[in-house]
Amino acid sequence: MKPAHVDYRVYLVTDRPLCLGRDLLDIVRQAVHAGVGLVQLREKQASTRAFVELGRSVRAITSKASIPLLINDRIDVALAVGADGVHIGQSDMPFADARKILGPDKIVGLSIDTWEQLLQANQLDLDYLGIGPVFPTTTKTDTSGEWGIAGITRARAASVHTLVGIGGITKDNAGQVIGAGAHGIAVVSAICSAPSPARAVKDLRTAVEQGRRSYQTRL
Repeated sequence: MKPAHVDYRVYLVTDRPLCLGRDLLDIVRQAVHAGVGLVQLREKQASTRAFVELGRSVRAITSKASIPLLINDRIDVALAVGADGVHIGQSDMPFADARKILGPDKIVGLSIDTWEQLLQANQLDLDYLGIGPVFPTTTKTDTSGEWGIAGITRARAASVHTLVGIGGITKDNAGQVIGAGAHGIAVVSAICSAPSPARAVKDLRTAVEQGRRSYQTRL
């Protein structure tokens, strides 16, 4: 069954090279205990077997904390590990096919980086959109430019979906992204490369809550 409520406020997207030689499972464990609401396992170089084995280990951590686990791109891996859903990009399996394979009880998120993609997504039964990059970033390079704060505000007004900002987001600008209208933030290096992943999550949550209050005051 799809989780009744998904907390998109602080969303961890993993990247082992950005863990600076540390154990990814330990970073996920710290992040989960500190309050991330969602974890996406992203493995661009791993073999299918290695991806599945790692996914099962991460799944054990997230399940214990009742936090959804999504798999990046690989629907086969998501099914093998019993993940709660997938996150797909514009060049991955089309949404309609992903939904057909996974069924209605799985979370499906989609990356968008252009205005046209955002409008097209309004016709899809998605759970959320990953919109980015919001700011310049080295972890998301296959895009057409940054949205910026003004772009997030415009996107919130036009989209029917939950919006999760990604790209260049830190504790110093997370509040601005939420204040502009994003429902949540997805981060990679801000947690994976942080000296203390747990401290990083708590700082991001604080910034997000400040942004939520700012957004509410503007309504």
